[in-house]
Order: sequence, then structure tokens, then C-alpha cells
Amino acid sequence: MIERKRGLYEGRNKSSAYKDLVWTVATSFDTQADLAQQTRHTLNTIQKNLNELGSDKARIVSAQVYIANMADKPIMDEVWKEWFGPNPDHWPQRACLGVDLEGDVLIEVTVTAVRCNPL
Repeated sequence: MIERKRGLYEGRNKSSAYKDLVWTVATSFDTQADLAQQTRHTLNTIQKNLNELGSDKARIVSAQVYIANMADKPIMDEVWKEWFGPNPDHWPQRACLGVDLEGDVLIEVTVTAVRCNPL
């Protein structure tokens, strides 16, 4: 059975899970913050979403990062490395793309992770 967790926006959910896999997406709740802070907010929301479905950031296997300005990628990379820590066993595969994001959103992240205790 597919599990879905409602988010704030109509027409989509913030997270879904099926068997041992979890998918989630997040942006920052504070779009007035700079890219570093929006990245922190977004990653912390990703962690909360994963926890809600029985996973965590150490179990992320794939990530897609969408940023509004690719020139700012080094700023995002620093926060990303701090959040994941120095253990390469916890680093996911990742793609980063520069895209047009809505309003003052500077970053959006979507991940696929494995559940700690699959149903």
C-alpha cells in the first residue's frame, strides 16, 4: 500500500512511501532568508518528513537540488556538507540544477530514501 503525507499545497503531497522507499520534497518556510538559511530550513524539513515515514537523512540514496541561481551553488554546497557531515557513507547521489523557482524561493530539494524498518 502507498502511504502519502499531506503538505500545505493543493494537488500534491509532501511525502510518499511504498514498501521500503520514501520520497519527499521541501522548500524553506522563510522565503525572505538568504540561500544558506533557506537551505538549512529545507534540509531540516526533509529530515522531519523522512522521520514521519520511518527514515532519516543517513538513509537518503538520491537527491535532486533545484536552486534559483547556479552561481550560488557553492553556498548551498557548504550547508549541504555541514548537514550530511564528514562520513561519506551518509552522502547520497545528488544532482543540482539551476531553475526558475516561484517567488522568493531560492532552493527546492527532493530525495529518495530507504526506510529504517520497512513495512
